[in-house]
Amino acid sequence: MASTTVQKGNGLFSNPLFIRSLGWANLWVMFAFLFNNFATFWAGLPGASMSNGIVGILQLLLYPAAVILAVMWTMKRADTTLRTDSKRISDMNAFFIRAAFWAVVLLGCVDSVIAFMRVEGILDNVVGTEMDKNLGRSHFRGPYVHVPLMILGVLIATRTKTLGFHWLALLIVVAELFIVILRFIFSYEQAFMSDLVRFWYGALFLFASAHTLLEEGHVRVDIIYAGLKRRAQGRVNAIGTICLGITLCWMIILTGMWQKTSIINSPVLNFETTQSGFGLYLKYMMAAFLGMFAVSMMIQFVSYLMGAVADYRGEEGKYVPSGAGEH
Repeated sequence: MASTTVQKGNGLFSNPLFIRSLGWANLWVMFAFLFNNFATFWAGLPGASMSNGIVGILQLLLYPAAVILAVMWTMKRADTTLRTDSKRISDMNAFFIRAAFWAVVLLGCVDSVIAFMRVEGILDNVVGTEMDKNLGRSHFRGPYVHVPLMILGVLIATRTKTLGFHWLALLIVVAELFIVILRFIFSYEQAFMSDLVRFWYGALFLFASAHTLLEEGHVRVDIIYAGLKRRAQGRVNAIGTICLGITLCWMIILTGMWQKTSIINSPVLNFETTQSGFGLYLKYMMAAFLGMFAVSMMIQFVSYLMGAVADYRGEEGKYVPSGAGEH
């Protein structure tokens, strides 16, 4: 068996502990920010600031604590390779995306049934007048219908292995087909039908982006890169990931969630709905898709960074894109 030749140098990319610490610290700080975002705008805590009392200070201390714990955890597992951590992070992201796909499938189907029954006036006969009125309010349907369906999506994701791209794409085609048949043959069309297609389209493209990165499926303007040696390609990928990929993800997260009125927080906190009559009550989820896109891409970029540095160092075990829909 041939031995693995690892090239060493003097640069930061030659220090696997530094790269692993950097990657894990980046993820843990992101999770701390998401926790603070939920705690502040949903649970009513004062927010991470020195001027917000003891609770605000504790929230603020979550960030340095996340960095310290990430470094300590990495040092404790000093013998772990970059490839191992890269795969572990990628697998974690695969579960996150898989859960998101199952959730949007369930949300789209159930909300469409509710919208259809409301527009046809049969929901009252099925669930009663009071529940019919409640299901017409976004602040009821969100917590009591959508949230349980999201939890169910997570539970299903623990029992499945496929990411669901093919099934969601098929469902989009079926939904479009039903629109065409009902519109041009039966002259029947409702707002929730087009809402469903847009909802699933948004999920498909935004959630699939991280998996596409794993499979090297994104368009790369390749003028010089293909002719570079593997070590040089690893350096280019690592620098690009830090300067462009991770930076972009942080920009989306901070811009969308920094304040209560930010472009992601505002519609989600208000369970914003479409104005087109009896449409789906999932418009706020379309804003959440952007945040989920940034989070999933951040996780995958960290995995990609570790894989790129492993390439730079000459470590074996490089992931070979399969082009399949499974991870």
